[in-house]
Amino acid sequence: MSRNSSAEPVSLPTDAELVLKVIPMPGDCNANGDIFGGWVMAQVDMAGSVLPARYTQGRMATVAVNEFVFKQPVRVGDILSFFSKVVRIGRTSITVKVEVFAEHYFAQRQYAKVTEALLTYVAIDEQGKPRELPKS
Repeated sequence: MSRNSSAEPVSLPTDAELVLKVIPMPGDCNANGDIFGGWVMAQVDMAGSVLPARYTQGRMATVAVNEFVFKQPVRVGDILSFFSKVVRIGRTSITVKVEVFAEHYFAQRQYAKVTEALLTYVAIDEQGKPRELPKS
């Protein structure tokens, strides 16, 4: 899928929090010149952990990638904005939705959604076992 000017304009989410911005570099590319999907996944995992950390107040681990969709390729020099929102809070776990938007370095404020994911994090104790979330 390529981004083009005839596509519908994309607005950034207003119901999620900007938790990370990053610019991929040439060392993050695959042989086709696109950014490795695994690199994007690692960034999504970091971005996804920001909001759950507020609730776990201690160690946590990614326990599930419930959904991960690559919508468009990411290019070197794109400015990626990662928006996250909590969609579920359980007894020991928190599920978040992460949406990733790209804007060209030289054509800023024109966004394309490139990735979206749903991840679940669990609060863990020092032995790595699930623990209840602290009461707020």
